[in-house]
Amino acid sequence: MPRPPDPAKRRDLLDRIREYVMRNGLADLSLRPLAKSLGTSDRMLLYYFGAKERMVAEALDIYERRPLLHARELLETIGPPTDPAGLRRFMEGTWRRFSDPGVRATLPLFFEIMSASVLHPDRYGPVMRDIVTEWTTLLTSVFRDLGMTEDRARTQADLLTDASLGLLIAPLADGDWDRADQTFRALLDALEPGWHIAT
Repeated sequence: MPRPPDPAKRRDLLDRIREYVMRNGLADLSLRPLAKSLGTSDRMLLYYFGAKERMVAEALDIYERRPLLHARELLETIGPPTDPAGLRRFMEGTWRRFSDPGVRATLPLFFEIMSASVLHPDRYGPVMRDIVTEWTTLLTSVFRDLGMTEDRARTQADLLTDASLGLLIAPLADGDWDRADQTFRALLDALEPGWHIAT
């Protein structure tokens, strides 16, 4: 009977795979150069992870500095916001997580894989759908806790998620994060008055 994969070894490989892909990008990723860089073989990578594309998606999925994980931990630690001002502070804090150099460095790769998951779902799986769904589900629960109906909470969550993801794309192209920060605050200025109507 073959020995099952070592979880610690698998996790270490995923961390190193993420670092490699962040340095080298996704477009020309090949298993053999990747394996050589990691001091292993392409057969071993396939043994641990199966398909190359799923391996890369999983390497990003376990990244602990993701703002989504921080937002979840914050809600579990201090509880959901109890009023619109608290929700705004929560969203501002979540947005600031994207200023973390380690997070910002992963964003091009995240968007590359999200795009690839739309063009090649058979290879990359539903990465784009899963990320959007995770954020909208989280924010729907936050809006619902403010007293909104399920439908209204979902609409507000969709709006905030979609707009925020859009605001992350432009500074990846031109590097103007100050403008993105100002625009995000303007978005909250426009949305916050509607959060006071709880039903």
